Amino acid sequence: MGNSKSSALSKEILEELKLNTKYTEEELFTWYQSFLKECPSGRITKEQFEGIYASFFPDANSTDYARHVFRSFDTNADGTLDFKEYIVALHLTSTGKTTRKLEWAFSLYDVDGNGTISKNEIQEIVKAIFNMIPTEDQEDLPEDENSPEKRADKIWNYFGKEENDKIKEGEFIQGVLDNQDILRLMQYDEPQKIKNKLREKTN
Repeated sequence: MGNSKSSALSKEILEELKLNTKYTEEELFTWYQSFLKECPSGRITKEQFEGIYASFFPDANSTDYARHVFRSFDTNADGTLDFKEYIVALHLTSTGKTTRKLEWAFSLYDVDGNGTISKNEIQEIVKAIFNMIPTEDQEDLPEDENSPEKRADKIWNYFGKEENDKIKEGEFIQGVLDNQDILRLMQYDEPQKIKNKLREKTN
């Protein structure tokens, strides 16, 4: 995947990232130098990725969520992320265009990669997200959202599904577009905190 071990960012990858993310050329070069400093091999492992998330959220148990996020962006399933995969991950988890972000969200919840989402998969990711919420904030959640099981039930009911039904990608995206409350329940959304932390690392 590009010149992963070179100190220079290939023009091809640079142009692709400028086209598909909101980052400028200058920002991408800055990210790349920071990335190489953290990962001299030009690749970031799952363990390193989990460590980055742990530094973002020191008061939460982020390991399970980080593991699932890593899986969803390891597009060639080689157990590492190269710079391009890493930047796309950063872009989509912080902002990203709605449809692309929802495509990513679907891949996050499709734990076994079979093209559909089951209620068990919803519960697995919701539980990982719930572990990211500080205990004191959990206490302030509405009664019908104050546990992973209740959140998963609420999401499943929004889609009007029976216990053993499945959700396909198109249905998932349309359901979320039609009801923003589903997206709120399905994501851990502290993009500004993540962006600020990442910017600290590059300065």
